[in-house]
Order: sequence, then structure tokens, then C-alpha cells
Amino acid sequence: MNITRHEVDKINDPTGILVGERYEFILDIDLPEDDELYNENGVYLKVILAVDENSARIAQYYLFEGNTNTPMDFELEDEEIAAIKEYCTKQLASL
Repeated sequence: MNITRHEVDKINDPTGILVGERYEFILDIDLPEDDELYNENGVYLKVILAVDENSARIAQYYLFEGNTNTPMDFELEDEEIAAIKEYCTKQLASL
């Protein structure tokens, strides 16, 4: 899995219920054809990253088919989730 492009937006919590901050990442990913997630229309991820003073974690993620925005019913492997968390955390550090 190779992340080719990203967008990030801070999510506003007007209620103040959530602890820390939330960021929504849209990640375009490039996959080899032999990967089970591969789709000829492309694949992207929506990731909600929860950040507080002690840590960052992926609160939610969703996979979508690129051209049609159709949700895909797949789960990422633990090492893929860890790589995505690392990527998102590094991107926040550079803001």
C-alpha cells in the first residue's frame, strides 16, 4: 500500500464532549493488482484520527472505491493500520 495523496481537515466539536482533537484524512492509495483491496477504479481511505496530549489513534476508517465513492467491505491488517497511523501523525506534525 502506497499513499499517493492526502487531504486533512480538523473536525470541530461544538459540544466539547470529545476529549482531544479529531482530524479527518482522505488518503488516495496505490495498490498492486494482486492485492485483495485492488480495484481498477482506484481506492481511497477516510480516516478519523483522534489526538490528545498523550497519544494519537485511529478512531475510524472507511475504504471507498475511487471513481464511484462506493464503500468497500474490507478490513485493513494491523500493520496497514499502524502504517496509516504513522503517516497521518507525521502529516499533523508538519502542519
